[in-house]
Amino acid sequence: MTDLPDLKAFEGRWQLSRVIEDRRAQSEGRFEGSALFSPHAGHDKVMDYFETGEMSYAGQPPMAASRAYIWQQEDCGIAVTFDDGRAFHKIDGKGVAPDAVHHCDPDLYHVSYDFSGWAMRWRSVWRVQGPRKDYRMVSEYRRG
Repeated sequence: MTDLPDLKAFEGRWQLSRVIEDRRAQSEGRFEGSALFSPHAGHDKVMDYFETGEMSYAGQPPMAASRAYIWQQEDCGIAVTFDDGRAFHKIDGKGVAPDAVHHCDPDLYHVSYDFSGWAMRWRSVWRVQGPRKDYRMVSEYRRG
């Protein structure tokens, strides 16, 4: 595989495991759950992304966690927006390990995707830095 999978190939449920290494707080969080890609009503090149699961940090009770995005197929890749339509980042359609950035002043979010294990697994690695943030978040997606 040499390019980003077509958006329709993401459709369905993925098992999701995430580790968050918070360097500023010197703590590690874990998320276990699932991510669901489903067709966006009335749009054949748009998928709703919804993840839900349990987040835990050492010494604290686990808590329910969820987030939602919209993924849209474009000629040059996939545009990811927040669920309210605000721009988030674009995944370049070339290569199995595209990078993207999102600047949310004063913080910088950098993501690296790895689709080399497609179609059974893929991952994203976020590095977030700013005056109050310094963490690395690794998300592993597996068909299941």
